[in-house]
Amino acid sequence: MQYRVEGIVVRSMDYGEGNKIVTLLTNTHGKVGIIIRGAKKVKSHYGSLAQLFTYGEFLFFRNSGLGTLTHGEIIESHHLLREQLELAAYASYAAELTDRVLQEEDASAFMFEQLRACLTALTEGKDPGIVIQIYELKLLQAAGYGPEFAACAACGNVVGPMWLSARAGGVICRNCKHRDPQAFELGDGALKLLRLFRELDLRRLGAIQVKDETKKQLKLSMRHLVDTHIGIQLKSRAFLDQLDKFAP
Repeated sequence: MQYRVEGIVVRSMDYGEGNKIVTLLTNTHGKVGIIIRGAKKVKSHYGSLAQLFTYGEFLFFRNSGLGTLTHGEIIESHHLLREQLELAAYASYAAELTDRVLQEEDASAFMFEQLRACLTALTEGKDPGIVIQIYELKLLQAAGYGPEFAACAACGNVVGPMWLSARAGGVICRNCKHRDPQAFELGDGALKLLRLFRELDLRRLGAIQVKDETKKQLKLSMRHLVDTHIGIQLKSRAFLDQLDKFAP
């Protein structure tokens, strides 16, 4: 059967001497794996379609299992995300996390649009750390681990300081913090932004400036949530951590 989809390449690997297998997050068919024959050859018409982050239209044939590309057109190459080291690191993390976290039943048209918006925001020069943290939240929500930030996840209290508890599934109040020794207090700025990010559609992200201390809390919060609920070792995140060590 022939399929025509819009898709974003979230994984690309060599297959045989001249071919590539790519995993797409699509707008209509969730995650799809297809073979692009001859993609590694210098004169290949479709070599660019096999590159990470490429957003394109893919026509492929599939009976079961992997599909085989029959035609394709690039809509947005996102070449800047491959040419600049920092952007490549963040985009690679978004792509790898998408591929590892989303199952077929989680891969919706909404998540396709969120990944597309994530890559666009990175290309446009928006704060990459903030962009990725919002995208991490979208993935957690899609995978069924969406955290509760509006009220204490244990008792429903909405007033007073809050502590982040991944074990409880969000924030907990002063009276409940004893339930999780690993919970840590959130500043007002970080809590307000987490509440905003949870409801925000990445396609509507405007210019945003965040204090360094708040950024550190946001990063710590998302690491805590992702590590607790996803728990996957990612090469791309390890590389991001290496870059952070050398950041000014």
